[in-house]
Amino acid sequence: MEVFFVSLFNGLSWGLLLFLLAGGLTLVLGMMGVLNFAHASFYMLGAYFGYQIGRWTGFWPALLLAPLATGACGALAERFLLRRVHRQGHVAELLVTFALSYIIAELVQLFWGRSPLDYRVPEALQGTLFVLYSSSFPVYRGFMMLVAVLMLGAIAALLRHSRIGLVIRAALTHPEMVEALGHNLPRVHLLVFAAGSALAGLAGVLGGMALVTEPGMALSLGSIVFVAVVLGGLGSLAGAFAASLLIGLIQTFAVAFDAPLCRLFFWTEATPGVWSTLSLAQVAPVLPYLLLVLVLLVRPQGLLGRRTTALPW
Repeated sequence: MEVFFVSLFNGLSWGLLLFLLAGGLTLVLGMMGVLNFAHASFYMLGAYFGYQIGRWTGFWPALLLAPLATGACGALAERFLLRRVHRQGHVAELLVTFALSYIIAELVQLFWGRSPLDYRVPEALQGTLFVLYSSSFPVYRGFMMLVAVLMLGAIAALLRHSRIGLVIRAALTHPEMVEALGHNLPRVHLLVFAAGSALAGLAGVLGGMALVTEPGMALSLGSIVFVAVVLGGLGSLAGAFAASLLIGLIQTFAVAFDAPLCRLFFWTEATPGVWSTLSLAQVAPVLPYLLLVLVLLVRPQGLLGRRTTALPW
């Protein structure tokens, strides 16, 4: 039971951190139809901004300023890069964001080097939140979970109960009508892209301490974020939340309850080939992709996606 509950809380914390990334990408994808390959790079940028601003002002100002700085970088990218190629179609947008991810990676290495940074949890968030059996759950992981849940509530409230949320949702399905009513649609796109980048930056500030802050962090998380977005359903914020939690729990439990694959499939220890040596923990990184394939075979629109999507492509 101890392993189960510890794995449960660890999986939830990992899944909620993943949601901060997937939630921002879902907003951009659902609103603008842009498959932003640079989204994980903004996550990396947020971690490095958090580290640098934290050295100057401390962690708490960095928790606010680093996402804002990342959102400003996203706004600049949308205004001067994506907007210029929008008329050329989604392939051009995809290529631009793909190139932008490499540019951000090179700039990060230019300013901060290639070695991992000594990005530590602040003293106020060190220690034990609670003890479960003989295992302790860190305060910092609990803080990450709280921030992710609060952000989910704030985004849902903004989209459902505010005027700007009404304009954003209307622009998704009826962009021509929104422009006819006098709203500046390019400005709405800029705000959405900046908000998505800021969410990725917030995930970077929090995840940079829990994981490792180094130039390869965007590459290591980039693909899993897209899995969460597609698995939940394109454009579905609730779907991205459910898929992120599911991925976090599956990977964590796979590592915690490690067992040879031959036992799980009732094979014998003498099974020829690699199947006799592989364990569940070794295939844990592949499990989200297998889950994605299985879900799309049964439900092509994803867990909570709609069959008739409003995406322009």
